[in-house]
Amino acid sequence: MTLTKEDESPEKAWYVYLIRNKLDQLYCGATSDVERRFREHQDGGLRAARALRGKGPLELLWYKKLADKSTALRWEYQIKQLDRRQKNRLVEGNTRLLTKLEQRTSAVNEDVSLK
Repeated sequence: MTLTKEDESPEKAWYVYLIRNKLDQLYCGATSDVERRFREHQDGGLRAARALRGKGPLELLWYKKLADKSTALRWEYQIKQLDRRQKNRLVEGNTRLLTKLEQRTSAVNEDVSLK
């Protein structure tokens, strides 16, 4: 098996996602493989999030592909700060909310001068 340029890349795409459980609760997570992670949650085994165990059926409502793990974790944090209404707007594709999240998560660490 030969490696392609994509295989050699040190960073691979990551995703942030929202799942709804049978209690109509929303769960947010980040992963490098949405399909695999959703199956793990559905199976309810040790690899499933505790917040989702025993609360199936589950529904994968939304996910977004991001550049890397760090970006996905920043998105996950920002989404977890949203209230239920805002999360539902995100699932519905609210572009204003998406833009706001993109602005919040793209902040780059800048050197701060103490002078």
